[in-house]
Amino acid sequence: MQPDNLISLKDDMVAFIAGHGMRRFNGFITEEVPTVLFEEENPDGWKDFVEHAKAAGAPFVTMSEVTLEKSDIAILLDQLREQAFADDDPSEIDDAEYLIHHVGKVGYLQLGFAHQGVMFIFEIATDWYDRFQDLIEIVADLGGIVVDDSDSDG
Repeated sequence: MQPDNLISLKDDMVAFIAGHGMRRFNGFITEEVPTVLFEEENPDGWKDFVEHAKAAGAPFVTMSEVTLEKSDIAILLDQLREQAFADDDPSEIDDAEYLIHHVGKVGYLQLGFAHQGVMFIFEIATDWYDRFQDLIEIVADLGGIVVDDSDSDG
C-alpha cells in the first residue's frame, strides 16, 4: 500500500539519483513515444530502475510529479455536476469531494530515461490519484474535461 503523499519518496529519489552521479531533468514522458514500463513489486524497485539507467549510460533521468490542486477538484466537480449521470449515481461526486483532503499532496511520480530510441519509465501513484484519474476518464468519456495542469511539473 502506498502512502497518501509521495513527497518523501520524491525526496529520496532526488537524493538517490544525485548519489549515483546522475542529473535530473524535469520532464514528463507521454504515451506518444515508444516506452517500456518498468514493473517491480518491490517497494524500492525505483532504485533498481535508477541503477538500470546508470548501467545503460543514461546521462540523466527525467522526473515528473503531479500535486493535486484545489482548482483541479473544482473543475472536476463542475464537470461531474453538469453530467446527466451524476443525478443517478452521486458516488462520483462524493469521491471527487473527498479528494479535497489530498490538495497539496504529491499523488504521482514518473522517472524515465532514454536508451536506443526507447523511453524506459517507472511510475508510482497513490490510490487517491488513481481514483482522480478514473473520475477524469469518466467525465472525458461523457463529454470532455479540461484540467489546468500548466502549473504542474507533469
